[in-house]
Amino acid sequence: MKAKKLTILSASLLFSASSLAQVSYQIDLTQPQHHLAQVNVSFPTSSAENLTVNLPVWRTGKYAVLPLADGVRSFTATDEQGQALPWQRTETGEWQVNLSKPTAVNVSYQLYANDLGTRVRHIDSSHAYIDASGVFMYSPEFRDDNVLVSMNVPQGWNSYSGMAQGNKAHSFIADNYDVLIDSPIETGENAHYRFTADGREYELVFWGEGNYDAQQIVTDLTKISSQAEVIWDDYPFERYVYMVHATSGARGATEHLNSTIIQLPRFNFRERKDYLRFISTASHEFIHTWNVKAYRPQGLVPYDYQNASMTELLWMAEGSTSYFQNQLLLRADVITPKEFFADLAKRINNNLHKPGREIQSVAQASLNEWTNTGGDYAINHGVNIYSEGYLASLSLDFNLLKDTQLAHSYRDVHRQLYRDHKLPKGYSVDDVKGILKTLAGKDYQPWWQQHITQPFSLDFDTLLAQAGLAISYGKEPKSTVYSGMTLSGQHDDLTLSHVSRNSPAWLAGIVAGDEVVAINGLKVTAAGFKKRLEDFSPQDTINVSLFNNDTLKQLELTLDEQPKGELAIIGVDSPTAAQKAFLKAWLGIDWPFDEQGEFAK
Repeated sequence: MKAKKLTILSASLLFSASSLAQVSYQIDLTQPQHHLAQVNVSFPTSSAENLTVNLPVWRTGKYAVLPLADGVRSFTATDEQGQALPWQRTETGEWQVNLSKPTAVNVSYQLYANDLGTRVRHIDSSHAYIDASGVFMYSPEFRDDNVLVSMNVPQGWNSYSGMAQGNKAHSFIADNYDVLIDSPIETGENAHYRFTADGREYELVFWGEGNYDAQQIVTDLTKISSQAEVIWDDYPFERYVYMVHATSGARGATEHLNSTIIQLPRFNFRERKDYLRFISTASHEFIHTWNVKAYRPQGLVPYDYQNASMTELLWMAEGSTSYFQNQLLLRADVITPKEFFADLAKRINNNLHKPGREIQSVAQASLNEWTNTGGDYAINHGVNIYSEGYLASLSLDFNLLKDTQLAHSYRDVHRQLYRDHKLPKGYSVDDVKGILKTLAGKDYQPWWQQHITQPFSLDFDTLLAQAGLAISYGKEPKSTVYSGMTLSGQHDDLTLSHVSRNSPAWLAGIVAGDEVVAINGLKVTAAGFKKRLEDFSPQDTINVSLFNNDTLKQLELTLDEQPKGELAIIGVDSPTAAQKAFLKAWLGIDWPFDEQGEFAK
């Protein structure tokens, strides 16, 4: 499909809107090859003694403090006459401009933008990706004022954003800085597509060549949009932009007010497993347009761009979004029931192999997200707001369906949050509990205490049986040895990236970072490590030779056992009408299994 141009709004309308802009941003991208730009910001007249100018220390969608100000050099400030104003650097992301009298203030600085993988700023000879978090400074005094962004770009570049276009090419307007910071800009050499769904305008912009099928993506994104009504009453946007970077390695995604940015290695689109990863991510970010961007926990309202914003409900903001993402794809017939349940099975398996589920609750994980570094300690002593947030959402959904005899589901909770707690209101834990009580006619405090406030371990067999589902490791389940040791995964590397808490290896004193060299006196390789362990039986004691802090050690461990094969979800034999109805109310699909409990298609 050939690129299509954006519909241009009438000149009179654009002039009227842009004339309201009081904070003007200009960015020069005409020499992008060294990742540099020149930024100029014009603030209205201030009567304060000092004008505070900030660059955020984090970006929305990534709950971590980032060194964004490190990309700023040659900061200057002048008054409306062009005279230099004195200033001081007062905080990591703060400058104070001294004013001896009321004046408009112009700020200028050089920007270095080579942070593609953080999805904040990236400039090179082919494009620029601009997230205001790491590009455009603001003043708290004028945060609520209208904004105009003008860009000077190389010839042949095209510019797109969820913001409205300005009255000239490569310019955009926003109601305020909060809209600007949540409306990234993609400008450069790109491919552009437009489509409509449910009365809304959509755009799809690709930067970078890759093995993607743009037409298939447009088709599936169209299907996803039509499923939003199963959760929410309406749309929080009129136009939405999907930005896709086909990269040399960077991957990830970030939600925004009226758009999303998705990054994948350029040849990770064609194969089905790769495409499922991409389209599930697109669904996830689309859902975020409601869950986080239209309504979010009070701890994140309004965004405090200069400080970490704490809330114990990040599991709802992120984990519940993960929970709904494949449900929308399933209802839209973008993925099959088999693919949906394969993903659920993988999530359950990962949870069963995460000792941290016994230590940390999803509420505690939400509060810890700003300092979470992942790795061995996090797996052994913590949970994840995405993965365990997904399972908390699953448990809550099943409880609501059961308690209301299928009259209400977790979807209704989010429908009500969207109705009653749109920004700038936000919602609290008590608000969620209040909605649950209204829907179910009972107090959900005991459930909340057991599953959210405290660490939880789900009884998946009992939970899934309500929908006629069961966990299986094959028709003839077998067991194999279990050591608790996980290699780094790098080629020929026998370094342990993880040792599961209370596993045989853990109890033997083996730790992450140890390098295994031999088992029972015989050399092992990374490729043959798993097979070598399978030479033994559960309860066998083996001698492991390893380097710990460059010191050779020999430790004995007694192997345990675990199920052999992959965990799968199947249909139970002879499901009842009630079980079929439960699954239908949960996922919106008919019974997908044949008489043997296998997927019918």
